[in-house]
Amino acid sequence: MTERSLQITYRKGRPFAAYLSLSRVTGERSARAEASADGLLIVDVVADGRPIGIEITAPGAVTLDRINDILPHLAQTPLPGVEFDPPYRSRRPPSTAFCASTGQARGRLP
Repeated sequence: MTERSLQITYRKGRPFAAYLSLSRVTGERSARAEASADGLLIVDVVADGRPIGIEITAPGAVTLDRINDILPHLAQTPLPGVEFDPPYRSRRPPSTAFCASTGQARGRLP
């Protein structure tokens, strides 16, 4: 079983894209993707209709409230701010690793 997690891709020190993986059976793959009207959120869904992840195409344009508005429609609990805000709200150098659950620096990457 894979637990919910947020992965962020940086380009030139700024968030470029993000993916919120939702709880799922390890190895499950998306059967289709459903985009929001503005294209900022793309929900990956398995064949039986369960969501397994949300692609955030423009992290700087998507707020925690926007994510939390969609999660109940996907039978998911809201994200606490500590899981979302730290990577988006500050300009951290991309060479520093941060723990998503605490927002604390874990050290420098090589």
